[in-house]
Amino acid sequence: MTRWLAASVLVFVASPALAEDRDYCPTRPGLGTTPCTIAPKHVSVEMALADWTLDDQPDQRTDTVLVGDTIVRVGLTDSIEAQLGWTPYGHVRMRDKTTQAVDMAGRVGDVTLGMKANLLHPDGSGLSIALQPFVSVPVGRAPVGAGNWGAGVVVPVTYDLSETLNLATTSEIDAAVDSAGGGRHLAYSEVIGLGVRLSKALTATIEGAVLRDEDPGGKTTQDLASASLAWAAKDDLQVDLGAVAGLNRAAPDVELYFGVSRRF
Repeated sequence: MTRWLAASVLVFVASPALAEDRDYCPTRPGLGTTPCTIAPKHVSVEMALADWTLDDQPDQRTDTVLVGDTIVRVGLTDSIEAQLGWTPYGHVRMRDKTTQAVDMAGRVGDVTLGMKANLLHPDGSGLSIALQPFVSVPVGRAPVGAGNWGAGVVVPVTYDLSETLNLATTSEIDAAVDSAGGGRHLAYSEVIGLGVRLSKALTATIEGAVLRDEDPGGKTTQDLASASLAWAAKDDLQVDLGAVAGLNRAAPDVELYFGVSRRF
């Protein structure tokens, strides 16, 4: 009995240390997200230094640039983290192709509050699953902010096919804000990706996504493809870049971004 009690105490004491020693797993880059959580006593700051999206429709061209789009993740327990997201600045330029009139706006974005609860393997190894509910707070204004409250839940899943290949899916369902700003509607998406570990520090990811939006102002289905690279410069530092291509008319034509993630 004494030996059992001693072993139990050692396991209890060692568990937080093991949690803190887990590999860094940013949610960036890519279209999906990760089920792994930040260990207790750690904070992750993940920022898109620059993000440009082109939506070139027959009647209008829209360029959107986001600067400093950030998510902060705080480890609360071995398998639960709190999240805070915010876009400090976005610039939108719209050009009417018929009249050549140009409309520009610079705005702050909305704040997102959420949490992630990992249900299996919080370090992301093997088969890992999480549940991530969130709410968006209307701090910003259109066209960068939504202008009203929104909410949703994300379910990310990853599975290690081998030491170099990782299969990932991200399912999401939202009560999204109407384009008119007066109410909410159903929106949902599915992302499937394959991560390839090219070296100890470099990982490439390819993804495909389908986004369905039931906005009363116009229902759309977007098909997207994405490719990204993540370089672990240090154990607590990652640099990334990526590109997203629209595969149908409803989707933006292209998105380019690069960012950095740091664990403290």
